[in-house]
Amino acid sequence: MTPPALNVGAKVALAVAAAAVCVAGAIGVLVHRITATDQLATARSGLDRELVSAAYDHAAGRTSPATIDPPDLPAPVARAVRHDVRVTYLQNGGAHPVLWAATRVSGRTVVAVSRSYAPEQRSLAALDRTLLATGAATTVLVSLTGLVLGVRMGRRATAAARTAERIAEGDLDARVRPHGRDEIARLAASVNAMADALGARLEAERRVTADIAHELRTPVAGMSTAVGLLPPSRASDLVAGGVQKLRGLVEDVLEVARMDARIAVVDTEEREVSAMARRAVAGLDEVRVRVTADTVVATDPRRVERILANLAANALRHGGPPVEVEVDGPVVRVRDHGPGFPPDLLAVLHTSGPQRFRTGSSTGGTGLGLTIATGQARLLGAHLAFRNHPEGGADAELRLPTD
Repeated sequence: MTPPALNVGAKVALAVAAAAVCVAGAIGVLVHRITATDQLATARSGLDRELVSAAYDHAAGRTSPATIDPPDLPAPVARAVRHDVRVTYLQNGGAHPVLWAATRVSGRTVVAVSRSYAPEQRSLAALDRTLLATGAATTVLVSLTGLVLGVRMGRRATAAARTAERIAEGDLDARVRPHGRDEIARLAASVNAMADALGARLEAERRVTADIAHELRTPVAGMSTAVGLLPPSRASDLVAGGVQKLRGLVEDVLEVARMDARIAVVDTEEREVSAMARRAVAGLDEVRVRVTADTVVATDPRRVERILANLAANALRHGGPPVEVEVDGPVVRVRDHGPGFPPDLLAVLHTSGPQRFRTGSSTGGTGLGLTIATGQARLLGAHLAFRNHPEGGADAELRLPTD
């Protein structure tokens, strides 16, 4: 199972906490080393002065606190004084550290002084505890500050992302409220500008499509009338078929324009789902209806029949017969026995939905059938899903609302 990804706020908080730990640790180590070095240097200097004073006292025959030729003199100190070097040495071995200072006087006589270094080590340990507590408190404070800033940034970025998703789903009125002048505010302004540009482009496209369709209705109606006056012949039948297809295309484009303009009206009636399915495919050959379970729903029967007719016609045109329409309560499935949806078209159907004037089949078409079906389903509050059937063929499922 893949672990959930951290959001921006958590990442910022973790980054700030890690930086605070690193800075506090580096400062603590630096202060520790500087203090330890200064303490040792001071202690050595003081003990060296005691050694010099003791050596003068010994040379003058006076009593001194120094030890003459001590048997427990550390080996490094003994080697140094054999070469006439006055030396100070910290002996860390044993239960307690000892600081030594030694020199050779009067030939082979060694004068040495020593004292415990435990007070300095206790002082250094206390300093380390203070640094640790201070560093921990600073890290917690900085981490909380980073968490607050990170959560704020994460919320703003999430709001921009959700608005972009709403725009992608068709809500072109969605906008982000930019705050501040940072990169997230710039992102929010860019999302708003994108929505404005996209809305203007789609509105221009809708107007052009609607205007063209309206302008074509009159000449197409005239052509239909003129075809009716032609004497029956093979040529007149071909012309009539072409005019009928052109008329259907114009009506489809007008339907899409009405849905884009959100001026479509839903007339709700109570109808049996099986009756609507049979009416939808009544004029289509090689389409059979199978009723597993029937029910009555309150919906717009004209739009439901238009959806099912478009799905069945699309299955016949781009799939393979026979086409099966299965009614299972409020769910209607339309399946063909062709090669199924192409992978690229299926990916588009699952993400952005059908695209007008675009088809994933090599059999031609305008690509308006699925677009109209999806738009009608959205108006009805129904759910329309597309997939490839496991046993072959394309499968479209319309789930009508029951409430």
